[in-house]
Amino acid sequence: MIPQDFIQSLLGRVDIVDVIDRHVRLKKAGANYKACCPFHNEKTPSFNVSPTKQFYHCFGCGAHGNAIGFLMEYQGLAYPDAIRELAQQVGMEVPEVRGNLPGRAGPAPDKGLAERMMRALEHYRAQLRQSPEAIAYLKGRGLSGEIAARYGLGYAPEGWQGLKAVFDDYEAPAMKDTGLVIDSEGAPAHDGEPERKSRRYDRFRGRVMFPILDSRGNVIGFGGRVIGEGEPKYLNSPETPLFEKGRELYGLWQARRAIRDANLVIVVEGYMDVVALAQHGVENAVATLGTATTPMHVAKLLRLADSVVFCFDGDAAGRKAAWKALEVSLPVLADGKSVAFLFLPPEDDPDTFVRRQGKAAFAEALAGARPLSQFLLGEIAERVDMGTEEGRARFLALARPLVAQIEAPALGAMIRRRLAEMAGLDPGELPGFAPPRAAPRPGNPPPPRTVRRALSLESQILQRVLRKPALAHMVDPDLVAEASPEGRALHAVVAFAREGEDGLTLGQLMAHFEGGEHAAALEAALGAGRILDEVPEADLDLADEVAGLQARLALQRSERRKAELEALALAGGLGDAERAELARLKASQAAARGANEGLEKPSN
Repeated sequence: MIPQDFIQSLLGRVDIVDVIDRHVRLKKAGANYKACCPFHNEKTPSFNVSPTKQFYHCFGCGAHGNAIGFLMEYQGLAYPDAIRELAQQVGMEVPEVRGNLPGRAGPAPDKGLAERMMRALEHYRAQLRQSPEAIAYLKGRGLSGEIAARYGLGYAPEGWQGLKAVFDDYEAPAMKDTGLVIDSEGAPAHDGEPERKSRRYDRFRGRVMFPILDSRGNVIGFGGRVIGEGEPKYLNSPETPLFEKGRELYGLWQARRAIRDANLVIVVEGYMDVVALAQHGVENAVATLGTATTPMHVAKLLRLADSVVFCFDGDAAGRKAAWKALEVSLPVLADGKSVAFLFLPPEDDPDTFVRRQGKAAFAEALAGARPLSQFLLGEIAERVDMGTEEGRARFLALARPLVAQIEAPALGAMIRRRLAEMAGLDPGELPGFAPPRAAPRPGNPPPPRTVRRALSLESQILQRVLRKPALAHMVDPDLVAEASPEGRALHAVVAFAREGEDGLTLGQLMAHFEGGEHAAALEAALGAGRILDEVPEADLDLADEVAGLQARLALQRSERRKAELEALALAGGLGDAERAELARLKASQAAARGANEGLEKPSN
């Protein structure tokens, strides 16, 4: 786990304007900076970045956060990876303590592993330049030197211990953690056979090498493609402290910009498919790494783009892989996001298709990809006899556990409606098809009447303290009731701000409460107070507003106490001290009301 005090120090050192400007061109607008939002399509800039708050907010789509949150959304990074990326930018070393943050498996890997992987990459690339056979193979696949360089392609020559010339400590235990070497099994002497000692040798031999990069551009593994005949055709790095197949995607580092520009990512099955598509101008493709698609893959891609298209061969193996991708996509679908499936002719894969027919033909095929809803219902319908009641009942039974995983409200409702149509039923006759948390509605009752609840004073104070954390020092905790989530959150914010250093920003404050019990209340306060962000900071006097809100809280408190004492007086239970307190409360409230009335009277 990354210590919280380090995260605070990191956010205090980075400038969110610099972080975002590396990816989105910002323009000065008064005290802040603006741009067209990178998270939704727009023509008029509504993406606002505040250097004083160290926070960004889009008034169009509502996206907001600190520098860590921006990297998570823009680059699809997990929380700890975004922290490491920021730390690398400002030259800070991330400390680790025992325990894991969500989205990160295990402790940070040995820093030397990354250096070893880079040395291996340099070796393989140098070997490619010296291998006419490997160069001829890549040229035969239609690849240019520019594309080979962009993807860092290399060559592992034949020979059992080629890496021994690269690593002086080739036999060291640390080399095993790279996944680049294998130790053969030894055996003791037995039945006249001599002892067989364990022997270390290179994992990759006689293969074109495809480096696998993480979201920061570091080499974390390799895939090797045999030249000519041989099995396995593709050989991948094993899982290591650096490399987890279920989280990573080949080509994502190189494809990030194209994915963002197209708002679309294409998922293919092989390294060569990715590289061949890029060679022909289709640069927004990635591939899984010798494993089936996982929910983490889909969630990562849907953070980067609104549309994901899985492109598979049209044979039985391709359809099986597509169905697996569909199953893992269902729980992470969201309204406004789309997943679709493209099946190429049986004789083609993306590599051969684009080389034979070109980019335009591939784009045309891509436009005809089947939406997830059509693929889901069509595949199930093909497994049964839809012409009989029994077949349609079986159709519903097969669909139920899949459709129930869809938590996207609009998409789930439309798929359930289509299911009912195909089965010849009314949508209300489909119990058990909605996610467990969303109870299905049997009919069409009138929409409930919406009652807008006035914001509490605690919530209004919280909105202003979030915009200017220094105001926490003027909040009197004794006036803030803890009966509501907003009140409890305000208490927590005030305590944290008073204990922290001067100059606390909104970005640091939100990072401290990330994922905690007060996170939801703070997010709600940020959203409800958007009008404060639309007014220039120079035109706001937040300190005066907090003082006024606190005065109203104090009046509310005194009125509650006065009501309690008056109830006691009616019951005959007041003592001398309580009578004196009641008299003081009446006098002070009358004075307060008179002062307010005087302010409201128009001058003559």
